[in-house]
Amino acid sequence: MHPFTELNPEQRAAVEHAPEAGPLLVVAGAGSGKTMTLAARVAWLVLQGADPQRLLLLTFSRRAAGEMAHRACRLLHEALRLPSTTAPPVLPWCGTFHSVAARLLREEAPHIGLAPGFTVLDRTDAQDLLAMTRQALGLSESERRFPLAGTCLAIHSRTVNTREPLSVLVETQWPWCRDHIVDLQRLFAAYGEAKLQQQSLDFDDLLLAWWHLMQVPEMAARIGGRFDHVLVDEVQDVNRLQADITQALKPHGRGLTAVGDDAQSIYAFRGADVRHILDWPQRFSPPARVLTLERNYRSTPGILQASNAVIAEAHERFAKRLWTERPPAGRPRLVTVVDEAAQARGVADAVLAQREAGLKLKRQAVLFRTSTHSAPLELELARRGIPFVKYGGLRFLEAAHVKDVLAVLRWADNPASQLAALRAARLVPGMGPASVRRLLGHAGPLAAFKPPAAAAQAWTALVALMAQLRGEAAAWPDDLTRVLAWYRPHLERLYEDARVRAADLEQLAHMAAGQRSRERFVTELTLDPPEASSNEAGPPLRDEDYLILSTIHSAKGQEWNAVHVLNVVDGCLPADLATGRSAEIEEERRLLYVAMTRARDELTLWVPQRFHVTQQRAWGDRHLYALRSRFVPDTLLSHFEVVQPARANAVEGPADTGTAPLGIDLAARLRHEWAPRLGGGPPPPVPDRGQNPV
Repeated sequence: MHPFTELNPEQRAAVEHAPEAGPLLVVAGAGSGKTMTLAARVAWLVLQGADPQRLLLLTFSRRAAGEMAHRACRLLHEALRLPSTTAPPVLPWCGTFHSVAARLLREEAPHIGLAPGFTVLDRTDAQDLLAMTRQALGLSESERRFPLAGTCLAIHSRTVNTREPLSVLVETQWPWCRDHIVDLQRLFAAYGEAKLQQQSLDFDDLLLAWWHLMQVPEMAARIGGRFDHVLVDEVQDVNRLQADITQALKPHGRGLTAVGDDAQSIYAFRGADVRHILDWPQRFSPPARVLTLERNYRSTPGILQASNAVIAEAHERFAKRLWTERPPAGRPRLVTVVDEAAQARGVADAVLAQREAGLKLKRQAVLFRTSTHSAPLELELARRGIPFVKYGGLRFLEAAHVKDVLAVLRWADNPASQLAALRAARLVPGMGPASVRRLLGHAGPLAAFKPPAAAAQAWTALVALMAQLRGEAAAWPDDLTRVLAWYRPHLERLYEDARVRAADLEQLAHMAAGQRSRERFVTELTLDPPEASSNEAGPPLRDEDYLILSTIHSAKGQEWNAVHVLNVVDGCLPADLATGRSAEIEEERRLLYVAMTRARDELTLWVPQRFHVTQQRAWGDRHLYALRSRFVPDTLLSHFEVVQPARANAVEGPADTGTAPLGIDLAARLRHEWAPRLGGGPPPPVPDRGQNPV
């Protein structure tokens, strides 16, 4: 069977779009087979004679790039009827925007004034360097409250990626910082100089540098000429820089394919803008061809009808209505409960019931707008002994032990990196702050630096390691083996849970085997690290089955048989801080849509009516009362099975403190407990809930 026969007519039209006909935009609805369609197009282009070495595929995660390349190569293998022993074709230019940018910059480094061994700073390192710069400029000692380093980095990143003037961006997003614009400009300039001195670039610099290369006609022609075809995945998530870079690669659109879904554009906090996909066709003359994929292969008809109804309220969108050939099933549930505690109990009950019915915990997920929204549920799950893993929390590179090892590798590649030197030197026992400052100011060979006597022996071992890593005999991945052997005693000395953390270092070693060089390994890992480390949220797992807890942002691209969405109320979804502008509200609507379309068979939206809020200044602890999310108005209720527990309707004000019977006879229960001790004969029967007290 030919591999393309499994495509539906709309997918096949996208796959077989002739490059000479101009640019193509595929609007792929949730669950419509986007990945398969894009992979099939890659395979089809190669079958038509395209050189795999001259094909650029841009994604937003390493996982997506790997999956896309694997599927495309498998389809090619089948189409060419190659024997199973034949190695599949290779797609060397398949990766994330940032990883491709880093690779191009390293190749072009000699021509653009960059050191080929420049360091790529992860977000934490960038924030540390910005904090050091902030302090050096005396901004931390300002009489007025100056934004912290994390806020400054967020402002800087948004300015770079959106290309908006700093004054405009601060006024709309950080208005309380408007009086600091001049100092922010000073800080960002000094931060840039610090990066150049240390031969370092942060994430945003990679895109910015690539964009600047594309502004030079000769360089743009040189880079764009390397690729006959450019394919962009998840185009709804591109920021201004990425959109402009893509167009600069293929100014006339020939050979350009973009795939995405405007209804799943949820990353404005990264600088993405839904306008980029909505306006994509008009970027070219003649406009790009638009093909829409509406057949859904994931969800039941009831889930799709409810999801379609929610997104149909959006002000601007590509018209599409998802449909499926799956047999009809029940409608999604909209459950109103008294408060967050009742919500936690309800979710736990439902999860356990599904498990008893044969659905593994791994095939169930609980999604939420913000990581803190799951706190009451986590307590309830822990109380009941239900194992879970939470995504959207600590990332792999934020784990201290992982950063320790990478700092040594970065320092070996880039001796000018003071951040890497600082972290590596601090690992040496006996190297205090004063000694580390002397080291950072040391201009001679590393072996010539004189450490304090207490650090002499351990320092010698580090110097010997760096000599090996920088020597001509250095080889990958043996380099990492040497670093891990050197680091293991420090791991056991520094961390009580060294055995748990060692699992992450084993994962590092496993990942290293798949990379061709030390520089490539460190760069790729920095740009797209694993989601979480061994100390991610959740209790220690003694069972291979566990429930998935995830923020909606982290859940994008995933699917589960049963999905619960927490806190579908105004103030949570949409978030109370995201209702200042219509564009923000529309993105919150898309967030709910993304959450709903993760479900295959069962979907439940939870609506707690009361929230307990602590430390409200003059008011103290109090209850806040919430309304169902504006994204599920009364006009859409027919798409849901609406569940209203008996007491949920009574929640209109402070908790009831009257004398209404609770349905139990406390006196009888106490007598039941006392009877054996008092020797008064058999205890009286205990009335069932709902009986009148005796």
